Amino acid sequence: MERIDSFCGLYCGACDIFLARRKGTLPELARKWGRTARDLTCPGCKTEIVSIYCRECSIKACAREKKLDYCFQCSLFPCEELVNFNNDQHPHHSIVLHNLALIREKGLGEWLGEQEKRWQCPNCNTAFSWYDSKCPACGGKVKSCIEEEELRG
Repeated sequence: MERIDSFCGLYCGACDIFLARRKGTLPELARKWGRTARDLTCPGCKTEIVSIYCRECSIKACAREKKLDYCFQCSLFPCEELVNFNNDQHPHHSIVLHNLALIREKGLGEWLGEQEKRWQCPNCNTAFSWYDSKCPACGGKVKSCIEEEELRG
């Protein structure tokens, strides 16, 4: 079973690893990154099997320990760890606080619908990753998380 929402507000549906698993190209991505397919297998943050990059996530561990679905449900929200995650060197993290506010305001279903649309090519509806600037299917221009971060300032 897939889960494309996360405790911290990331949309897993735009993750390179998640998309490669869905497309059946995980072995190729693993070779490119010098990993095994098992290292990268991940049907989403809220599942029991996550990629090597997410296995030691302290945000996930904290939310699970507190039995929370989302960090905004915590009395310490936004905690220093989440703020630091939002402001680290990975541009796809810079949206988590904004996304958590949207999930709280609109509900999960509406937010997921908006995210699915946001991370699909406007020309051919193919899903693309946080760091793509061109659609992997048609080559059309798409807005990466880097461009989105620059627009938000």
